[in-house]
Amino acid sequence: MDKEHSHRASVLQHVSLNVRRLRHGAALSQTALAEKSGVSRRMLVAIEAGERNVSLATLDRVAEALDVAFSDLIQAPDGRDPSRINEVAWAGELPGSKAVLLAKASARHGVELWEFSLAPGEAYASEPDPAGWSEQVYVIEGRLTVALPEDTHHVAAGQFFMFASDRPHAYRNDGDVTVRFVRNVVS
Repeated sequence: MDKEHSHRASVLQHVSLNVRRLRHGAALSQTALAEKSGVSRRMLVAIEAGERNVSLATLDRVAEALDVAFSDLIQAPDGRDPSRINEVAWAGELPGSKAVLLAKASARHGVELWEFSLAPGEAYASEPDPAGWSEQVYVIEGRLTVALPEDTHHVAAGQFFMFASDRPHAYRNDGDVTVRFVRNVVS
């Protein structure tokens, strides 16, 4: 069995075990979960049997109906780390620009860990966060420009910058090589 097929099979098994475990924990029958999620009972039977490759949209509906995170359905049920997400959440206009939500942790409200890549000339603009929120960036490669209303900061590889994010802000790559950085959003 090749590595990709083996990984897909283990994810299907994790989904199967997790959906069944979480459904039982919520005291829902397959019929009740089908009604609550909008996913057919036939599809739920196949998912719980590990027989059906299922779309991300379907898993999202099942997770919402079970009142759990999407990651709770796909992670290994034993020894799983619910903080690890590792999903692309934003893609820029230029090739190579993306944001990957790596992890989420509890804080007063939450902490998000992001991996960003900005191609030369790319920018990511952010709306103000609620009062009390902050962002932390650590540059891995290149030179990042952080634009705040009152000032612009240049953060080189190996450097760190933190700021209150309750105001408009933007990340830019004003250089000629891709910038890679880690971004923490703390609320």
